[in-house]
Amino acid sequence: MINNQNKIAVVFGVRNDSSIGFQVALKLHQSGCKVVLNYVEDTKEDVLYLMQQNGIDSTYAANVDVRNEEEIKSFLTAIYQGLGPIDYILHGVAFGSQNVMCYTLPGIDAPAPSYIDIPFEELMDAFNISAYSLLRICRVAEPLMAKNASVLTLTYNASQRVFPGYAGMAINKAALENIMLYLASYFRISGVRVNAISAGLVMSTSAGGINGVRRLRKMGKVTAPLGNIAATDVADAALYYFSDLSKKVTGNIHFVDGGFNIMGVAIEEI
Repeated sequence: MINNQNKIAVVFGVRNDSSIGFQVALKLHQSGCKVVLNYVEDTKEDVLYLMQQNGIDSTYAANVDVRNEEEIKSFLTAIYQGLGPIDYILHGVAFGSQNVMCYTLPGIDAPAPSYIDIPFEELMDAFNISAYSLLRICRVAEPLMAKNASVLTLTYNASQRVFPGYAGMAINKAALENIMLYLASYFRISGVRVNAISAGLVMSTSAGGINGVRRLRKMGKVTAPLGNIAATDVADAALYYFSDLSKKVTGNIHFVDGGFNIMGVAIEEI
C-alpha cells in the first residue's frame, strides 16, 4: 500500500537488531526506500552486518558522531550528491550516563545516584546527543532535503511523567519534544514535516539501561489496554510518517505504547 520506490531515507541511531531504528530501517527498505545508516565506532561491525544481511546497500554508511556538525554535513552531503535529495530522516539517537539516569547496575549494592546531584557536564553531554542533535541534523539537512520531506524522532512518556529510573534523560526527552515542535513551525515554508513517536518500553539495548524496565514491562502487560509493544509496532507507525499519507501532519507526538499513557493508575493482574 505504501510505495516509497526510489525515496531516500537516512536513519540515525541503529545500534543492533534490537534497536527501534533498525526495525524502521527494515520497513523503509521493504517499502522501496534507499536506506542509509550511520554508525559509531563500537556499533560499526553490527550495523554493517545488519545492512548486508538484509540487502541494504552500505555504500554511503559512515561513522558519524551526532555531536560533530562537520561529520553530519559530510555524511548527508555525500548521500545528497550520490543518491539525490533526502526524503526521510529518523532521529533515533539517545544516550545518558548512569549518573544522568540515576540508576545502579544490577548486582551492585549501592544507592542510586541522586537526581538532585546530576552532574551538569554529564547532563549536557546527554542533552547534546539526545536532544540538540535533532536541531543540528535538521540544520545541516535543510538544503539537502526533498520538497515535503519528513523528519521523525523518538521520544518517551517520561518527558511528561515521573519515571525515577529515567531521571535526567526525561529532561532531554522533554527538550527533544519542544525542539520538534519549533522545527515543525520553522519548516512551514519548505513543507518539511517534523513529528515524534512516543514509544512504549521495547527491550532494546537502550531500554535495558532503565532501572526497573522489566517491572515496567510486566506492569505494561496488564495496565496498557493493548498490552506491551514491540519495535515492529513503532516501525509500522513510523512508516505512516515516512509516506505521503502524513503529508499534512506535523508537530505531532504519536503514542505507540498500547495505550499505557492514558492510564491514571496501574492495573494489577487478576
